[in-house]
Amino acid sequence: MALRKGRHTILFETPPSLRAFAAIGSDMEAQGPLGQCFDLIERDAYFGQDSWERAESQMQERVVRRVLEKAQLPPSQVQGAFAGDLLNQCVGSTYGLRGLGVPYVGLFGACSTMAEALVAAAVFLEAGAMERAVACTSSHFCTAERQFRYPLEYGGQRPPTAQWTATAAGAALLDRGERPPFIRGAVVGAIRDLGITDAANMGAAMAPAAADTLARFFADTGLRPQQFDLVVTGDLGLVGSRLLRQLLEEEGFPLDRCHADCGLMLYDRQKQDVHAGGSGCGCSAAVLCGHLLPLLRQGTLQNLLFVATGALMSPTVVQQGESIPGIAHLVWLSHKKSGEVASCRC
Repeated sequence: MALRKGRHTILFETPPSLRAFAAIGSDMEAQGPLGQCFDLIERDAYFGQDSWERAESQMQERVVRRVLEKAQLPPSQVQGAFAGDLLNQCVGSTYGLRGLGVPYVGLFGACSTMAEALVAAAVFLEAGAMERAVACTSSHFCTAERQFRYPLEYGGQRPPTAQWTATAAGAALLDRGERPPFIRGAVVGAIRDLGITDAANMGAAMAPAAADTLARFFADTGLRPQQFDLVVTGDLGLVGSRLLRQLLEEEGFPLDRCHADCGLMLYDRQKQDVHAGGSGCGCSAAVLCGHLLPLLRQGTLQNLLFVATGALMSPTVVQQGESIPGIAHLVWLSHKKSGEVASCRC
């Protein structure tokens, strides 16, 4: 049974295990620092399909099937798939997972969707409503550009604050097993709005939500950032990461060297033209499932806070002059199911 800690934090009495995980990327992701961490790199951005949207659905299907292969389970042994993406009505997930026959919970949290999916799936497992569940999400550079900004053929200039939407997907299978890593806690984020109206400055729009969620977790638990090997956000990029550190410093929770951002980890900003870093649902999902969860399984990392952030916008309301609200959901991931959290090595 899940326990409340303070006003906002959920702690799991029986922390769910992340039994298997997988990540898929394309050519741009293969050229980055984490290129070797992907289960599959597809050089064809169409993924063998005839549209960008079908390509994204193909990514989701492939990454979930890869996770089930690694777990040695058929789809019939999974009670739920918690998934979402950036497309209208989450069609990337809907069409990608429709052939699996797994009960489906569609989610939208923009780039925070992977954390949202993990939290929702963990609560279902803790409540005994499911024994196994998949959490997954994806994004595609071309589908996101077409929906949120301009068609690629337009050739619009991107300002320095803009981020590059990852063509990537990540998925994890949760069960009640004993294999690390485990989900020990979570915080469901609240909507925060700094008043940003520039759709090319999403890092600044999301940073207040990340700061708010982290501050509530630290206040509820009495823990400090320095007790975690990493506090990983995604995807604030360069601009949002700087603002997050400033906001948390003002709250009395300096991040020091413990902070990393998936948008700055996936690409090499010196060699790849991604401006302020990476973004998209698939960015943080791929970094988590391809890079961070294996380190937690090995014990290289002991405790990690995964704080995925999302800009809750649509092109219609932005064009009407509305500001861009942000959201951030937190997942506490650990190599151990229980025990004290000692000072980390960061």
